[in-house]
Order: sequence, then C-alpha cells, then structure tokens
Amino acid sequence: MSHVMNTYARLPVAFERGEGAWLWDTGGKRYLDALAGIAVCGVGHSHPRLTAVLRDQVGKLIHSSNLYGITLQEDLAHRLAAISGMDSVFFCNSGCEANEAAIKLARYYGHQKGIEAPAIVVMEKAFHGRTIATLSATGSRKVQAGFEPLVAGFVRVPFDDLDAVRRVAESNRNVVAVLVELIQGEGGINVCRADYLTGLREICDAHGWLLMLDEVQSGIGRTGAWFAFQHSAVKPDVMTLAKGLGNGVPIGACLAAGAAAKLFKPGSHGSTFGGNPLACAAALATLAIIEEDGLMTNAVEMGEFLRAAFRARLAGNAGVREIRGAGLMIGIELAQPCNDLVQQALDAGLLVNVTADTVIRLLPPLIFTREQSRLVVDTLAPLILDFLSRQAAPQPAAQTA
Repeated sequence: MSHVMNTYARLPVAFERGEGAWLWDTGGKRYLDALAGIAVCGVGHSHPRLTAVLRDQVGKLIHSSNLYGITLQEDLAHRLAAISGMDSVFFCNSGCEANEAAIKLARYYGHQKGIEAPAIVVMEKAFHGRTIATLSATGSRKVQAGFEPLVAGFVRVPFDDLDAVRRVAESNRNVVAVLVELIQGEGGINVCRADYLTGLREICDAHGWLLMLDEVQSGIGRTGAWFAFQHSAVKPDVMTLAKGLGNGVPIGACLAAGAAAKLFKPGSHGSTFGGNPLACAAALATLAIIEEDGLMTNAVEMGEFLRAAFRARLAGNAGVREIRGAGLMIGIELAQPCNDLVQQALDAGLLVNVTADTVIRLLPPLIFTREQSRLVVDTLAPLILDFLSRQAAPQPAAQTA
C-alpha cells in the first residue's frame, strides 16, 4: 500500500537514472525523453557541468536564510536582469509561487492607486498554478472544480483577442493588470498572433495597467530566445519563471521592471527556501550551459525540424487539426481525445504528454539532436496514424439478444 497521497494518475514506470535526453527505468529499459520533466530539464539529465556545480555547492552550503545576504542570489538576480532587461527579482520555489508574487504585486499596485478591489485580466484556457489564487486565475474548470469558493478579482477573456481586452478596459475601472502566457502550455500549445503582445502593451500603457507575462513554461530558451516576449520589441512590467530555470532543482522567480520593481518593501512578501544557495547555483550553471552551448539556436533548429517532419508524415489526415508551436514547445492537435497515445508511446520507449485532451505535447530538452528528433517522429507518427485509423474505422453493430 502506497502512503503517497493520490494526486497523480501515474504511468506504470519509475526512472532511476538519466543521461542527456535518455532515461532508464528500474528494470533497465531505456526511454527517449521528449517531455524533459514538462519543460524542466532543458540541459538534459545528469549534465556533467551542472552535476559538478551541484556537488561542489552541496559540500559548501545548501541553505541559510533570506534573513541574511546570499551572494549567489545576488549573482543570479544580476544575470536574470541582464538577459531580460528587467530591474529586480523575487525568488521562490515554483511557477505557482512566482505567479502568486505577480498577483500580489498587481494588487499592491492597485491599492497604491487607490483602487479598493483591484482586478486582473486573465485568459480562457490559461494555466497559472494550483494554489487558490493561481487556480482562480487559471482558465480551466476541470482543475478548479471542487475548490470553490475561488478568489475574486479576475476578469476572464478569450486568449489572443485584443478587442475583448479593450472592452474590459472600457467597462471595468478596477482593472490594474493583464496576466497572460504568450504560448499557453497546459492549454494546448496555443500560440498568440504576432501583434497580440504589442496590442496588450498599448492597452496597458493607455490605462496604466501592468503587463504581466507568465513565462514559466515558455522561458529559459525554450522558444529560441531567453524568453518568448523577446521575439518582439515589447518588454513586460512583470514576468514569472520557474521550470527550466534550475534544470530540476526547484526554483521560481518573479521579475519586475519600472515602477513595479519598487513596489515590494521588507515584509511585503517572502519565502523560506526561495533563492537559497543550492537553487541559485543550479540556475546560474543552467543559464551558462544554455548560452555557452548555443542551445537556444538548437531549440529553433530542432523545433523547425520536428514540426516540418510531423507535417510531412501526417499530411492529408483529417484527424490532425494542427501542428504548432515555437522552438521546442510543440503541439500536435488531433480531432479527438488521444490520451491513450501516452501509454502507447511509453511502451515504444518514448515519453510524451497529452494536454487539453486532444493535443500531443512535446517539450524535449534543448540539447536534443537531429537523430533524436528523427527518432521521435519515426516512433510517434506511426502511433498517431494507427490511432486515427482505428478511431475512423466503422464500429461493429451492437449484438441483440
């Protein structure tokens, strides 16, 4: 009998070691990891340079407290500011904690402006976390159900719809911010139009709102830039990070610029473990490896290869609605729920995921090679085609007694 709380529908496998883009289960079977711990292990498993840094840091100091100065935290904040153009960083342990910090920043900002009940515009199909506030900001009734009452103060609009945001601006004087993923990860790898971020920036500037970007899944090189917003000329007021930042060592961050960077004061917010020496050492090493090894360029090249290869292999099949994404953040949307493909891929030695019921999600490590990318296509494309052919096959007539 397991004493672990039953919060996950776990697949029947457990891994005991990894190397690069490969994992081995407890029985010795090898799997190609095209999920990277859900966009976490960007530099792969057991990277020798990262491993050496972690071993060294564990031998020096794992944790002290934010009651004292933490040199590695200062170094990481400086590095993140340099690559993002942001001004200040709050460190925490996860994406939902980073988004909690952003929500608190927006509310604090609103109260500073004399707004008694500050509201934040959020998107349909968004996912921002599972704490009560971030769950309330999330656009999925499936994950909200059973946890009511939800937190008030969120105004929901369709994703990638500037007119809907403009209508909110005209009718709601309590709004103080917009919180958005530029690529909705859990929502199905939904990618916004090129002008969406520019339009949001214009609306926020016109109404004195904070533009807050959730880059928990899309950040840290995954789309071919450090952050997805850097594919445009726009800069946010607040940005949240986690997942790939520590390559598996838990760390999250809420970055702010301009007026938002000066809002929090001592006592406004805090975290026991946030930004401790071990987590910051992991993040600094991860960022260095991504930059020095050209992994953002590789993410673009491998992402383009994978999308093109899947389009070629799945072309003309009515059961395939769309193949989309940016860099190594890829979604293959089918016309019907396809969760069965996760187990079938696992049986074939490949780790993938299905999100939003109908979207096969690929989030390979940024170190993925062309050979590994080709293996993903050669393994997964036949499974998809077989799945679709079986779904389309006529079903036998029901037998009557």
